[in-house]
Amino acid sequence: MRTAKALALFTVLALAPLASSQIPAPASTTTPINVYDGFETPTLSPLWETSRLELSSIQMESHTVRAGHQAIAITVHPHDQFEAGHNGDLDSERDELLEARALYARQGVPYEYSFSMFFPADFPIVPTRLVIAQWKDYCGDKTKPCDGDSPVLAFRYISGELLLTQDLDRHHIILWRKSGDFRNRWLDFRIRARFQPDEHGRVQVWLDNEPILNYTGLTLNHPGASGYPEQGHIYFKMGLYRDVMQPPMTVYIDEYRKRQLRDDEV
Repeated sequence: MRTAKALALFTVLALAPLASSQIPAPASTTTPINVYDGFETPTLSPLWETSRLELSSIQMESHTVRAGHQAIAITVHPHDQFEAGHNGDLDSERDELLEARALYARQGVPYEYSFSMFFPADFPIVPTRLVIAQWKDYCGDKTKPCDGDSPVLAFRYISGELLLTQDLDRHHIILWRKSGDFRNRWLDFRIRARFQPDEHGRVQVWLDNEPILNYTGLTLNHPGASGYPEQGHIYFKMGLYRDVMQPPMTVYIDEYRKRQLRDDEV
């Protein structure tokens, strides 16, 4: 349900900065995560870290909005947040909103995420990697081999197809795909997920209020030898992450929400 927009809502925590190597403390079970950002403020709210984007790539704007008076426009240019490929991967570039560290999801706890995206009519359709939203298993240390692993869950927009993918224990799986022209209209995403490294994991997804996925099974990398901790944390990013290319791309994002669910809701 759409409601009047307000400043980002905090019902859990003060988002104080944490050291980059510090795993976030679990949220209290009595004050579960429940946050909202309608991007109505002049600058980016403290719900988001900016380490995965160029500050020049974001703009609060009022012409293309899902609700309220503003949305955020993110434009990726060649070599924004450039990252050299390794282990056979191609070089990449990105401008992504990364959720604040204190909002990282906990293994085995269900959450609901929702957000809206708008790709303009002239948005380039490309046959190469383009990730628009992703959930990553927190490796905990950039020196570990698991740090460069692909997201455990991701929306991709490739060759005119929307895809929902899993990358677990270095196996790539397409959970859902749909062809069509997804430009020049708002796309409303809603995801309920419980990330677990066993058969009790869960992912339910709606696009424009239509159910597109109801999955039960492995949703997190196995810990131990892979380098992942026994009690995992999962962080969320959205925006534009792509192979290196020349044309700029712009996506508009609005109406972001994240809330912790009861166990019986997933």
